[in-house]
Amino acid sequence: MRKGFLAAATVGLLATGSMAACGDNEESAGKTPKVGVILPDSKSSARWEGADRKFLEEAFKEAGVEADIQNAQGDKTQFQTIADQMITQGVTALMIVNLDSGTGKAVLDKAKSQGVATIDYDRLTLGGSAEYYVSFDNEAVGKLQGEGLIKCLTDGGVQNPSIVYLNGAPTDNNATLFKNGYDSVLKPKFDAGEYQQVADDSVPDWDNAQAATIFEQQLTESGGKIDGVLAANDGIGNAAISVLKKNKLNGKVPVTGQDATPQGLQNILAGDQCMTVYKAIKQEAQAAAELAISLAKGERKETGQTVTDPESGRDVPAVLLTPQAIYKENVKDVIADGFVTKDEVCTDAYAELCASAGIS
Repeated sequence: MRKGFLAAATVGLLATGSMAACGDNEESAGKTPKVGVILPDSKSSARWEGADRKFLEEAFKEAGVEADIQNAQGDKTQFQTIADQMITQGVTALMIVNLDSGTGKAVLDKAKSQGVATIDYDRLTLGGSAEYYVSFDNEAVGKLQGEGLIKCLTDGGVQNPSIVYLNGAPTDNNATLFKNGYDSVLKPKFDAGEYQQVADDSVPDWDNAQAATIFEQQLTESGGKIDGVLAANDGIGNAAISVLKKNKLNGKVPVTGQDATPQGLQNILAGDQCMTVYKAIKQEAQAAAELAISLAKGERKETGQTVTDPESGRDVPAVLLTPQAIYKENVKDVIADGFVTKDEVCTDAYAELCASAGIS
């Protein structure tokens, strides 16, 4: 999936300006730069409104470039309507987080036909025409999740554990990449008979309520014998934890996550969640904003990386950032990085846990 992945944070290349311009976008050249951004929803993860919007707004404001950031709230029709309005209102670059590749491709293709430059943000649109893709190394995210679950099970002394998967949305290419990552470390355990996989289910639209229902079914069908939960993000992980709490199993069954949300970090501090994966959204937003601003001004830049679209075979210029595993002992790193605040995590119920975790 990846070519030329750089282990160092690629945002450094963008920030220092060492990406060389390699031509102008004739359609955008001479127009007043204006960037449109479509976020996917606010239900699947707190990150979209709590982090991405904030950091993108900061980046565009600092550059003095007009930006229109809207959220489709999980509605595919609304997603296309927002895109049409942005194109009509004269955006010179459009950045999208697709709801699925079909809708995303239609929006990207229409933008291209109107001379609007495009970027896939966080999620690659399969078969799409985006000029850049900015995200994290998503297979590496999944690998950290799989390794984290193994670590927590091993630390807990669990023998021959029964594992369930709660994957992300089947329409999201990132969910496929996450699964590729955790499969790469867990499947050998299944094949060797060291671990038992008792369920492997996807959660439509990353919907946390559906995740709870699915996990409840998994728990019932396994006769209550679940020793570990590979949950694709913190919201899905919290849904599983809510069911475990009802069955007085929380803290006894390791649950993974992703996004380092305040709720996910609180669950880790409380011992209900094993780990999460921190993705420095500020770096992702800054890298994407810089590319969007360049495109909006009619400029092209080299990223030094590409990903191959598995559907079209096209090599898409990319920026892929490096994720970090977070356990109880390094929750403080996420706060120190400014991604979440101490006040968000260390509420009254968690103040003592924060203190014992070295968060001051």
